Amino acid sequence: MTKPSAFARLAAAGLLVGAALAALPARAEGTLRIAQQFGTLYTPFHVLREKGLIEKHGKALGIDITVDWTRLSGGSAVNDALLAGNIDVASAGIGPFLTLWDRTRGTPQEVKIIGAFGAQPNYLLTSNPNVKTIKDFTAKDKIAMPVAGVSVQARILQMAAEQAFGPGNAKKLDDLMVTLPHPDATAALIAGGTEITGYLSNAPFQNQALKDPKIHKVFSSYDVLGGPATPTVAYSTVKFRSENPKTYKAFFDAFEEATRWVEANKAEAAQIYVKQEQSKLDPAFVAEVLSDPEVQYTLVPLGTGKFANFLNRIGAIKAKPASWKDFTFEELHTASGS
Repeated sequence: MTKPSAFARLAAAGLLVGAALAALPARAEGTLRIAQQFGTLYTPFHVLREKGLIEKHGKALGIDITVDWTRLSGGSAVNDALLAGNIDVASAGIGPFLTLWDRTRGTPQEVKIIGAFGAQPNYLLTSNPNVKTIKDFTAKDKIAMPVAGVSVQARILQMAAEQAFGPGNAKKLDDLMVTLPHPDATAALIAGGTEITGYLSNAPFQNQALKDPKIHKVFSSYDVLGGPATPTVAYSTVKFRSENPKTYKAFFDAFEEATRWVEANKAEAAQIYVKQEQSKLDPAFVAEVLSDPEVQYTLVPLGTGKFANFLNRIGAIKAKPASWKDFTFEELHTASGS
């Protein structure tokens, strides 16, 4: 079921965000708190952590940076942490990001995208042999995702529902959504014996699940969006960037370097992913996931305008951005994004 309480908390926080964040004391340069979630799309974060790239770029700018990492699951939890001033750099799906951007836009506390985690498809998987399209799901099926109703996976399912059932039906399948972190959702789908018969995933979890012969793919997000898209982004507040220019630049430069490195070194990046995650996955399997021809590691947002237009149309956000540049920081504006 959709969890209105989480969305309500975010809505309430949005009403108070200006006063709340403005009241937070400015911190000295050199401290950076980052929230990370699950999946191989976060491999650039694993690499910059393994190689100490933030610290390296900080020293080049004349500062020593202490980095604190936090593991969270779901955009709502990440946004809550950012609003509370507990993290400086958030990472979440484009849906939760746009919701927070809409509530903070036009203020010093406005959130903007630092960079994307690359273009990667999200698969809707099922263990139900009778499900060939989303029209085949029934009330007996439950579809797992990181946060029901508001995660990027939830928004993808809503966009697919609108396409399948027609205008006004975007939330037709919302009652089937169940909130589960990716590792738990993967285990539940593969094991069976629960109400979970569907899962809107990301890599490597979707690739792992598809190794099981009883699991099949219903659709790819690329089918829904009409091409490649960057579903997950790193973002921060205008306030943090303006008050910590060297720390921000060190992070951006490290993120950019790590992203280029992953794109060029998939096999070694896979080994770093396994090490950082303390994963039991075979590095060769992870390298295969990273080398999928549909995956491209790039900081430049792609397809984000489609999400923004959809969220505006269904009333999830009030503002309709004129361009993807409205909700990204200037470092990205010379690139060809969307």
